[in-house]
Formats: sequence, structure tokens, C-alpha cells
Amino acid sequence: MSIVIREGTLNDAEVLLSIQKTVVSEGKYLIALSHEFSKTVDQQKEWIEGILQNERDTLLVAEKEGEVAGCIVFQTNSGRERTAHKGDFGLFLSPEYRGLGLGRMLLEELLDWAEKNPYIEKVCLGVFSINERAISLYKKLGFLEEGRKVREFKFGDDEYVDDILMYKWVKE
Repeated sequence: MSIVIREGTLNDAEVLLSIQKTVVSEGKYLIALSHEFSKTVDQQKEWIEGILQNERDTLLVAEKEGEVAGCIVFQTNSGRERTAHKGDFGLFLSPEYRGLGLGRMLLEELLDWAEKNPYIEKVCLGVFSINERAISLYKKLGFLEEGRKVREFKFGDDEYVDDILMYKWVKE
């Protein structure tokens, strides 16, 4: 199995947007619903360009057998000095590439990048409390829960999900 993790480029915009739309349409991993997610390819390119131009941000792409399978994106809120040492990540994998270890590989590569980045000290994320598989992965890689927003998301009548806030300190 040939897997490559590489930095994303503007040429990835269309396929990454397609993957994001697929994940959004599943309705169980992201805040946005399909009818709320209307990003265009041009907007995706603009978003990627902003990431590539910021030394505190990164976009990593996983390819399996030459096909783009997913990505991990790390972004800071570097407009503020007091939060410029940390950022949040999002991970997107096409359904057919899940369960192969690609998510773990992307996250390990991100953590390696963060450890080497002179500005980044803390890697953060928010995850739905029902996403047990993702939570398990994060814990295996050393992430700790630092808080929980109870009933943060409403999935339906009397159906709520907590937002679990997790982090990993990457500087000793």
C-alpha cells in the first residue's frame, strides 16, 4: 500500500472540497449541515492560499496509490499575540479510506510539523462526544481533555451532543 503525506497545494482545492462536502453530507462529524456548506472551488483556493502563506498554519494531504484520500488542516488565530502559540486542526477523510490508518498518519505528521515549528506550542481540537473512534485516536497520540461544552450541538428534538475540547502540548 503506497501512502504519501505531503503539503497541500492549490491544485488540491477541487478534490479536497469534494471530500469536505462528502463528510459534511454524512451529518455526523462536523457542525455544518449540507445546506449550510456552499463553498466554491475559488473560495477553497483562497482558503488554501491563506494557509500556505502563513508559517503558523499547514495543510497536509494524504494520498493512497496516487489518489487524494483526505487532509488535515491546522490553523492559528495568529491575529492575536496571546493565542498565536496555538491552533486547531480539522481532519477529513473520504469514507472509502477510513480505517486504514491514514487519519493517524496525518495527525502524527501534523504533530511532527508542530514540534518543529518555532511558533507552535499547543495543538487543539474540538470533537463531538459521540465520535468515539476519533477520541480514542487522539488519546492514543497523547491528547488530553481540557474541557467540555455540554449540549453544545443540537442534532434533533432532545438530542444533544457535547463538544469535547482536547489539546496536546508539543514543546517541552
